[in-house]
Amino acid sequence: MEQININKAYRHLQANGAGGINVFVGTVRDHANGKTVVGLEFEAYVPMALKEMKRIAELACEKWPLERVVIQHVTGMKEPGEAVVVTGASSAHRDASFEACRFLIDELKKSVPIWKKEYYEDNSIWVNAHP
Repeated sequence: MEQININKAYRHLQANGAGGINVFVGTVRDHANGKTVVGLEFEAYVPMALKEMKRIAELACEKWPLERVVIQHVTGMKEPGEAVVVTGASSAHRDASFEACRFLIDELKKSVPIWKKEYYEDNSIWVNAHP
Protein backbone atom coordinates (compact mmCIF):
# COMPACT_ATOMS: atom_id res chain seq x y z
CA MET A 1 0.00 0.00 0.00
CA GLU A 2 1.45 3.35 -0.98
CA GLN A 3 -0.87 5.68 0.94
CA ILE A 4 -3.13 5.48 4.00
CA ASN A 5 -6.71 6.63 3.51
CA ILE A 6 -7.91 7.33 7.05
CA ASN A 7 -11.46 8.13 5.98
CA LYS A 8 -11.72 4.84 4.11
CA ALA A 9 -10.39 2.95 7.15
CA TYR A 10 -12.94 4.67 9.38
CA ARG A 11 -15.80 3.89 6.99
CA HIS A 12 -14.74 0.24 7.00
CA LEU A 13 -15.08 0.17 10.81
CA GLN A 14 -18.58 1.62 10.86
CA ALA A 15 -21.31 -0.91 11.63
CA ASN A 16 -24.82 -0.62 12.99
CA GLY A 17 -23.85 -2.64 16.05
CA ALA A 18 -20.75 -0.56 16.80
CA GLY A 19 -21.11 1.85 19.68
CA GLY A 20 -17.36 2.44 19.84
CA ILE A 21 -14.76 2.91 17.13
CA ASN A 22 -11.06 3.37 17.88
CA VAL A 23 -8.47 4.27 15.28
CA PHE A 24 -4.71 4.58 15.75
CA VAL A 25 -2.73 6.46 13.11
CA GLY A 26 1.06 6.30 13.14
CA THR A 27 2.89 9.10 11.34
CA VAL A 28 6.47 9.96 10.46
CA ARG A 29 7.89 12.25 13.15
CA ASP A 30 10.51 14.83 12.29
CA HIS A 31 13.07 13.80 14.89
CA ALA A 32 14.78 10.74 16.33
CA ASN A 33 17.98 10.10 18.21
CA GLY A 34 18.59 13.86 18.56
CA LYS A 35 18.58 14.34 14.79
CA THR A 36 16.21 15.85 12.28
CA VAL A 37 14.41 13.16 10.28
CA VAL A 38 13.74 14.10 6.66
CA GLY A 39 12.06 10.84 5.69
CA LEU A 40 11.35 7.19 6.39
CA GLU A 41 11.49 4.37 3.90
CA PHE A 42 9.46 1.22 4.54
CA GLU A 43 10.10 -2.15 2.98
CA ALA A 44 8.06 -5.28 3.50
CA TYR A 45 7.90 -8.89 2.54
CA VAL A 46 4.37 -8.29 1.29
CA PRO A 47 2.93 -11.84 1.09
CA MET A 48 4.12 -12.62 4.62
CA ALA A 49 3.09 -9.18 5.93
CA LEU A 50 -0.46 -9.58 4.62
CA LYS A 51 -0.71 -13.11 6.01
CA GLU A 52 0.53 -11.93 9.42
CA MET A 53 -1.83 -8.92 9.52
CA LYS A 54 -4.74 -11.25 8.74
CA ARG A 55 -3.65 -13.57 11.57
CA ILE A 56 -3.46 -10.62 14.00
CA ALA A 57 -6.92 -9.41 12.96
CA GLU A 58 -8.39 -12.88 13.45
CA LEU A 59 -6.73 -13.18 16.85
CA ALA A 60 -8.21 -9.82 17.91
CA CYS A 61 -11.67 -10.99 16.83
CA GLU A 62 -11.24 -14.09 18.97
CA LYS A 63 -10.17 -12.08 22.04
CA TRP A 64 -12.82 -9.32 21.90
CA PRO A 65 -16.41 -9.09 20.60
CA LEU A 66 -15.55 -6.88 17.63
CA GLU A 67 -17.70 -5.74 14.77
CA ARG A 68 -14.79 -4.98 12.42
CA VAL A 69 -11.04 -4.39 12.39
CA VAL A 70 -8.63 -2.63 10.07
CA ILE A 71 -4.85 -2.87 9.71
CA GLN A 72 -2.98 -0.99 6.98
CA HIS A 73 0.72 -0.14 6.57
CA VAL A 74 2.47 1.68 3.79
CA THR A 75 5.67 0.85 1.97
CA GLY A 76 7.97 3.24 0.18
CA MET A 77 9.42 6.64 1.05
CA LYS A 78 7.42 8.92 3.37
CA GLU A 79 7.98 12.44 4.70
CA PRO A 80 7.45 13.79 8.23
CA GLY A 81 3.76 14.15 9.00
CA GLU A 82 2.59 11.47 6.59
CA ALA A 83 0.43 8.63 7.92
CA VAL A 84 2.21 5.29 7.61
CA VAL A 85 0.10 2.87 9.62
CA VAL A 86 -3.49 2.66 10.76
CA THR A 87 -5.14 0.14 13.04
CA GLY A 88 -8.72 0.24 14.20
CA ALA A 89 -11.45 -1.75 15.84
CA SER A 90 -15.16 -1.29 16.31
CA SER A 91 -17.34 -2.96 18.90
CA ALA A 92 -20.62 -2.57 20.73
CA HIS A 93 -18.82 -1.04 23.73
CA ARG A 94 -15.71 1.14 23.94
CA ASP A 95 -13.54 -1.06 26.17
CA ALA A 96 -13.25 -3.79 23.57
CA SER A 97 -12.42 -1.39 20.75
CA PHE A 98 -9.80 0.47 22.86
CA GLU A 99 -8.08 -2.75 23.91
CA ALA A 100 -8.25 -4.34 20.47
CA CYS A 101 -6.88 -1.25 18.73
CA ARG A 102 -3.86 -1.23 21.05
CA PHE A 103 -3.40 -4.97 20.55
CA LEU A 104 -3.46 -4.59 16.76
CA ILE A 105 -0.67 -1.99 16.61
CA ASP A 106 1.44 -3.71 19.27
CA GLU A 107 1.22 -7.09 17.53
CA LEU A 108 1.87 -5.54 14.12
CA LYS A 109 5.09 -3.97 15.45
CA LYS A 110 6.17 -7.29 16.97
CA SER A 111 5.55 -9.71 14.15
CA VAL A 112 4.81 -8.18 10.74
CA PRO A 113 7.88 -8.22 8.44
CA ILE A 114 8.10 -4.49 7.72
CA TRP A 115 11.42 -2.64 8.02
CA LYS A 116 12.13 1.06 8.10
CA LYS A 117 15.11 3.20 7.24
CA GLU A 118 15.37 6.65 8.77
CA TYR A 119 16.85 9.41 6.66
CA TYR A 120 18.50 12.27 8.56
CA GLU A 121 19.97 15.44 7.15
CA ASP A 122 23.45 13.87 7.16
CA ASN A 123 22.98 10.07 6.85
CA SER A 124 20.52 7.19 7.11
CA ILE A 125 20.17 4.02 9.19
CA TRP A 126 17.92 0.97 9.33
CA VAL A 127 16.07 1.06 12.62
CA ASN A 128 14.50 -1.59 14.78
CA ALA A 129 10.74 -1.65 14.43
CA HIS A 130 10.40 -2.34 18.14
CA PRO A 131 11.02 0.84 20.15
